[in-house]
Amino acid sequence: MTGSEVPHSFRLAYVPGVTPTKWVRIWNERLPDIPLTLVQVSPAEAFGALRGGSADAGFVRLPVDRTDLSAIPLYTETTVVVIPKDHLVAAVEEIATADLADEIVLHPLDDTLDWEKLPGRPAFERPATTEDAIELVAAGIGVLVVPQSLARLHHRKDLTYRPVTDAPESRVALSWPQADTTPDLVEEFIGIVRGRTVNSTRGRTPTPPQPKAKRGDAAKRKPAAGGKSGGKSGAKNPRGGSASPKGAKTAKRGKPPRRP
Repeated sequence: MTGSEVPHSFRLAYVPGVTPTKWVRIWNERLPDIPLTLVQVSPAEAFGALRGGSADAGFVRLPVDRTDLSAIPLYTETTVVVIPKDHLVAAVEEIATADLADEIVLHPLDDTLDWEKLPGRPAFERPATTEDAIELVAAGIGVLVVPQSLARLHHRKDLTYRPVTDAPESRVALSWPQADTTPDLVEEFIGIVRGRTVNSTRGRTPTPPQPKAKRGDAAKRKPAAGGKSGGKSGAKNPRGGSASPKGAKTAKRGKPPRRP
């Protein structure tokens, strides 16, 4: 860390439906001396927690106001309709919003989907939360269209869900307050979410590559004993003459004189 004081903990906010387990596990492995504190917030409270300093970073749902917050989009969720198990829609693998035309579609106040026009028929009153809407679906009052993670979070044995192919989708992002310099712990967590390894060079000065040694520089040939470097020019043959150098051409014999 570059700062003189190390914070006692890193506070991570997250909205319902997001499961930060794997990132928390990696954090605990890499930074065991700095506890990570999870702060569960509602979608409406998430941005206020980041701006107010009660969380250092957080998993939120887009859109994010980029005037004072930074964000990294992470993934897009499948949108599903939550229905009773004996509902007709439960007999198919997926539906379109047009298939909900005759249904009462609940629209909770904490809805995270950006609807241009809500499908189906509106309920007499909007439920306060997604959890309240799930209870109404179980009571047979209507159906609910939500990100799949929320359907799983509020799972009930008497309910099921099916993908809605043309509904708006919810995107999850990691967000943190903008600053001239990103705090060290936030930078560490960004690296974990992005999949950087422990040996990543981000934030460190990489070691410059060392030049390779040329062949022949490490060891030079020593001159032959009793003579100059390279030895004699040729070896003697058994008959006492000098052996011809390799590749040398032999002299051509002259032609015999013609007889008169």
